[in-house]
Amino acid sequence: MLRAGLLWLSEQSRVFRFIRGNGLARRFAARFVAGETVESGVAALTDLNAAGLTASLDLLGESVHNAAEAQAARDTYLETLDRIRAVGAAANVSVKLTQMGLDIDEALCVENMRAIIARAKAHGSFVRIDMEQSDYTERTLQLFKRTFYPELGNAVGVVLQSYLRRTEQDVEQMIALGARVRLCKGAYQEPDTVAFPDKRDVDATYARCLERLMLKGNYPGIATHDARLIEHAKAFARDKGIQPPRFEFQMLYGVRRDLQLGLRRQGYNVRVYVPFGTQWYPYLMRRLAERPANVAFLVGNMLRESLRRS
Repeated sequence: MLRAGLLWLSEQSRVFRFIRGNGLARRFAARFVAGETVESGVAALTDLNAAGLTASLDLLGESVHNAAEAQAARDTYLETLDRIRAVGAAANVSVKLTQMGLDIDEALCVENMRAIIARAKAHGSFVRIDMEQSDYTERTLQLFKRTFYPELGNAVGVVLQSYLRRTEQDVEQMIALGARVRLCKGAYQEPDTVAFPDKRDVDATYARCLERLMLKGNYPGIATHDARLIEHAKAFARDKGIQPPRFEFQMLYGVRRDLQLGLRRQGYNVRVYVPFGTQWYPYLMRRLAERPANVAFLVGNMLRESLRRS
């Protein structure tokens, strides 16, 4: 019930306008979002890289309303890639296709994505195409398989979500292509017909998919904060003789920083997804929905601030 409510709130623009002006909410968001500008996003890379962590910058926002907004998002990504190169940071970028205009005109989306991926390739970098709601899964994978990957190869990769019933088949297709996959659980409210409603099924699918990707995949990203699945991945790697340079763990900015640093100290590659931009409210709501403990953290801070003022 709490998760469904938070996911509903993530879609309410009126609430976003109110929350964005709230100082406490902005301070809480700062734990999970590296500011609203390219400069703030790139600045966050300094401390991460100093700790031996790589990163992927993600401009927040989905489903733009017109071509001008899509082109503005494209230009922000081009600037971000240039800034990453200029400072010599160990980072790449992550992009949503609806942010590039997929809902407006597929040709516009493809043109924008080609520009971003080409710039990344010229810089020796990489673009991860994020996965959105299940309504976009097939379109995203078809564009990846038919257009972006054939044209630009492993300068571009994709995300698969273990809560979708189709994902094990998609994993096999990506392995056959030799494409780079980021495996996550999924953060959207989906119907039972396309997604597993029970966490145990999501986790079991995740475990099977990570095993296949670690055995046969091309440098997979194991994107989870679930300590049990992380331990499963480590044990599977040891059992199969899979060395740490063949995969990486991936986590979100501000989430389980202790675990991120601990894995790095153990010799594993760790990449942190660093979101930035003005559209941080929907992202924050999804993070709260994923981890109810974050709600308690926010409420506790609100209460302490109220007591200080009284």
